[in-house]
Amino acid sequence: MVNQLLNWLRRDVVFSAALVLAVLSCLAVPPSKAYLSYIDWDTLIILFCLMLIVEGLRRQGVLQYVAGRVLGRVSTVRGLAATLIFLCFFSSMLITNDVSLITFVPFGMMMMRMADMKERLTYTVTLMTVAANLGSMFTPIGNPQNLYLFALSGLTVPEFLALTGPFAAGAAVLLVLCIFFGYRQSHLTIQVGNSTCLHGKATVFYGVLFGLCVLTVSGLVPHAALLVLVTLVLLWKDRSLFARADYTLIFTFVFFFIFVGNLQQLEGLRAWISGALAGHEKLMGVLVSQIISNVPAAMLLSGYSGNIPDLIIGTNLGGLGTLIASMASLISYKQLAAQYPHKKRKYLIVFTLVNVGFLAILYCL
Repeated sequence: MVNQLLNWLRRDVVFSAALVLAVLSCLAVPPSKAYLSYIDWDTLIILFCLMLIVEGLRRQGVLQYVAGRVLGRVSTVRGLAATLIFLCFFSSMLITNDVSLITFVPFGMMMMRMADMKERLTYTVTLMTVAANLGSMFTPIGNPQNLYLFALSGLTVPEFLALTGPFAAGAAVLLVLCIFFGYRQSHLTIQVGNSTCLHGKATVFYGVLFGLCVLTVSGLVPHAALLVLVTLVLLWKDRSLFARADYTLIFTFVFFFIFVGNLQQLEGLRAWISGALAGHEKLMGVLVSQIISNVPAAMLLSGYSGNIPDLIIGTNLGGLGTLIASMASLISYKQLAAQYPHKKRKYLIVFTLVNVGFLAILYCL
């Protein structure tokens, strides 16, 4: 039992680190009712509801159906690559970067095998990962750190989109250039098949719930009302979805909230970190993300700076760089390594070079 617990903790390093940091911080600031005020409940509610709803859409085959319809129109190598990469880019804006990669990376590897494009596999999966991480930057619901920082920022949705839009547009241009120079324009034929059928009523049902999430993020629906409504209707519609939610991610947030909240009670440390961070939020967001990934970096640094817009840019761009800069990047790596273990070293090299290149260019924006 102990060995199983240790193995589970080793598999999720970020969760384990959050737990350890929260426990250690409790030694400096003893637990009390004040801990409840540390936690951003609105962020957790949106995150939880989105997990359930997107999993419901996945079960209905909506994402696979869209991918199949789009890929059915592809006739060139370059067109296949562009389709796979921009599926990740645009879908991540709505269903988050990790769900996009979980859905489309295995699908993309299958398509590339069918098209006899295995020699471009590492490059394509790298660009799909970069596309998901940068596409998710655009919207407040694209990734967990955006959900959290958007709630803190006081920005409206149009203001948030105006802030991140230039970087998303720059990323799209870079992706187009990588596709144009990285793939040939030779002809190919892929039979995707029509095995996936949509169930109209169920698709509309989950679509309406997703729309309510968007309205809640926009401030038009109370968070508590969303939680009660989504919980009740999904208990009636498909209660098995609750077993599929990523509770590890939710508790990772809770532990980091406790850790950051306790650090803020230490006046000397607070003053020192605030002074070091002032005026360098974007750079520090990038650098800290390389070490602890961008979600915990956003939560940690937001406790010491009121310049949330720069933290939004810094932690989103910080998802580029090392493999752990964005935990979503590990999803692609694990899926490729499982099917092509001999390509792991090549993938890490290609991944690092491409990510550093994107980071350097976009940071200069």
